[in-house]
Amino acid sequence: MRHSTPFFAAFAPLLFGRPPRGFHCALHAKVLAAHSLSQLREAFGSMIPDALLSRQNKGAGSRQRLFSPSITFWAFLAQVLSPNSACREAVRKVQAWWTLGSCTEMSSDTSAYCQARARLADKTLLHIHDHLVARMEANAPSDSRWLSREVKIVDGTNLSMPDTAQNQAAYPQPSSQKKGCGFPMMKLVALFSLKSGALLHFVRGTLHVHENQLFRALWQYLLKGDVILSDRGFCSFVAIASLLTRGVDSVMRLHQARRSDFRRGKRLSHDDILVTWTKPQQRPATWSAEEFAALPQTLTLRQIRLRINLKGARSRTIILVSTLLDPLAYPADAIRALYLERWSVELHFREIKIVLALDVLRCLTPRMIQKELLLHLIAYNLIRSLMQHAAIRHCVELRRVSFKGTLDSLRHFADVIHAAHGKPRKQAALLNALLEIIAKDQLPHRPGRNEPRVKKRRPKNYHLLTKPRHQMHVPPHRNRPKTSLS
Repeated sequence: MRHSTPFFAAFAPLLFGRPPRGFHCALHAKVLAAHSLSQLREAFGSMIPDALLSRQNKGAGSRQRLFSPSITFWAFLAQVLSPNSACREAVRKVQAWWTLGSCTEMSSDTSAYCQARARLADKTLLHIHDHLVARMEANAPSDSRWLSREVKIVDGTNLSMPDTAQNQAAYPQPSSQKKGCGFPMMKLVALFSLKSGALLHFVRGTLHVHENQLFRALWQYLLKGDVILSDRGFCSFVAIASLLTRGVDSVMRLHQARRSDFRRGKRLSHDDILVTWTKPQQRPATWSAEEFAALPQTLTLRQIRLRINLKGARSRTIILVSTLLDPLAYPADAIRALYLERWSVELHFREIKIVLALDVLRCLTPRMIQKELLLHLIAYNLIRSLMQHAAIRHCVELRRVSFKGTLDSLRHFADVIHAAHGKPRKQAALLNALLEIIAKDQLPHRPGRNEPRVKKRRPKNYHLLTKPRHQMHVPPHRNRPKTSLS
């Protein structure tokens, strides 16, 4: 039984003895659960409510563990925000906090942390992702919409992962790679918001599934009145017609298999005509007969020619296809300018794959690959949310704010903000300083710049793996034959 002497506190241990050691350990664990790894939590503020990471009353995640769902999530997120950091580094971080007390010794093994990562529910991670997206979309300024319309950009990319039997079974490697010499590949199709840069939704598949088929799985997230912006890989009669029946308009580049003739069709203005597309006779293999029969027989579409006069540009003329038929409500120049904004999705994928190092996933099973992918997308949206906050507060263009600069600033300010724990005014001042630094770190304005996708630095002169590693034999002289010195 616990006793207290409010006026003579020092007599309590003498009269009633000290509390059992287990009480101290439980109290110490409670303090650690509240404060360890909280640098990122305090820096991100209320972006992720604690209720989304609370311990469950029953089932998975209900036991009292050192690696609680909250600690595991923030440790996993710290790994994502610091590319090339291993699980051992995350465990050492928790271990450093644990040694603040002297109750028990924490194991240095990474097994408990890896098991805790595996226990993170995909449902919980998806709830966090959806909460961030809803928050960013709600905070976006109303004047950031395009002609009072919500524009969403779709595009796809490929991701690599470790060569394990389970990964190969779920995501087979390309057929052009020899067995034992390649890596499993995942195809990812994502939907981005033009106004906020948030990654709204995504769907994944193997290399054998076409991006159009994956894009079809994203249609359920599109709202009436949205405008889809995409490249020519998604341009087809069935896709445009299906989106139109949902009340979703399209602005796409004309597919290379279709020919364009501006001498035909109804002329609206220079390089702007109305054309009629006929429903294809052959039904796509992934469409049922009922779904294909429900599509209209013809479509009236708008074709706009976009001329590119930039040095080094690969395309000099781009033909756009759109369902926005009214030339007064949607001028041709506005549609041309909108399509040029499509390039922002390439920059978003570069931020995710290169800056956050998602290009090569590191987990060894498809189940953990899914969690690693979700954590990377959550980390991306967290950084974008911080950029949005800084841009709104300091009245700067969101597109001018540096993603890499925001990530670097966050890494260093997180520790300082946490050091001011318990001092709300000091923490608020530090957060304001962080937002000001992020807003001032703007990208240079370089329209029309020409930067070819080539590498200057040469790779090391190593042999390529052309056989399974246990069968490969590399000569000592590698690619350079031995020559006599005579």
